[in-house]
Amino acid sequence: MKKETSILFNKALNSLILSIEHFNRPWDKGRTEAVLIFLDHSFEMLLKAAILHRGGKIREKRAKQTIGFDCCVRNALSDGVVKFLTNENALSLQVINSLRDAAQHHIVHLSEQHLYLHAQSGLTIFREILKNVFNRDIIELLPERVLPISTSSPKDIASFFETEIDEIKKLLKPKSRKRVEAFAKLRGLTILEGAIQGERLQPSIGDLNKISSKIQSGLSWDNIFPGVASIEFTTKGHGLSLDLRITKKEGIPVHVVPEGTPGAAVVAIKRVDELGFYNLNLTQLAEKVSLTGPKTLAFIRYLNLQADVDCFKQITIGKTKFNRYSQKAIDRIKEELPSTSVEKIWEQYGSRRTPKTFLKGK
Repeated sequence: MKKETSILFNKALNSLILSIEHFNRPWDKGRTEAVLIFLDHSFEMLLKAAILHRGGKIREKRAKQTIGFDCCVRNALSDGVVKFLTNENALSLQVINSLRDAAQHHIVHLSEQHLYLHAQSGLTIFREILKNVFNRDIIELLPERVLPISTSSPKDIASFFETEIDEIKKLLKPKSRKRVEAFAKLRGLTILEGAIQGERLQPSIGDLNKISSKIQSGLSWDNIFPGVASIEFTTKGHGLSLDLRITKKEGIPVHVVPEGTPGAAVVAIKRVDELGFYNLNLTQLAEKVSLTGPKTLAFIRYLNLQADVDCFKQITIGKTKFNRYSQKAIDRIKEELPSTSVEKIWEQYGSRRTPKTFLKGK
């Protein structure tokens, strides 16, 4: 393991242990916030370590800082060389990241069951990454005294949400004067719903008012939170070997949402119009950047755009395959043009010098 990878790996493990420690503390002062902040940090460090270990990069060209959480998840999910996350893994991680954001920057209240759900599913994913990428067993790395447990764990999604909604209804009763507490609790559920639907924006007061009105009207939880109704919890084992996952129900498609989709997360349980996103062929891309087709293809090779899921995808229609480019490919080439010699790029990456590892443009 290289030096930078090793340091990130150890930082990830340290934050995970601190998250487990705070989860098991016998008092609640700052407990939820600490669990979410340390758990979120542990995953950002682990994702970066894993990407480096797989031969990927955690810095964009000429960038001063490393890539952020969303970009780490996207690379670990979509980059063929690096890939080590499943769609369901990515869903769970973006929920944890969104809850951390609410806990760190505003107010969110999670019940014991709700906090346990994300802490235990997080531990499951962390263990999988350690095993699949680093060939390490988490039990060998945790102190012997660490034992993540809960006296109140969720049994299934329906009973969990029914219990949560009942508690919110009590807080919203007339003259209870607990609307702030109700919204803090509702915010956590809304973030879970939003992440599943592919929306990463924190809910506004207006959003929470609308949802609370639906709750008070007696509307069922699965109509209020249709995204959550499309998933389920699956468990296997017990204790440190417990696997708890958020998984999609049969027939519900989970898709990667292209970066740049307004308000979109990394993955969402909804369909994406891929031809609408990757809406350029090579000729159209060349026109947009004011280059010939061959010289545009040379820039594509130089920037390795066909390895970037946000810029390129080969789409199959029937028996024919089409190489398609997104609007972001235009931006990438235009950003490079002022500081790069077209002649030098052509000399190095022209058609007769094409590395065999690149696909031909169409």
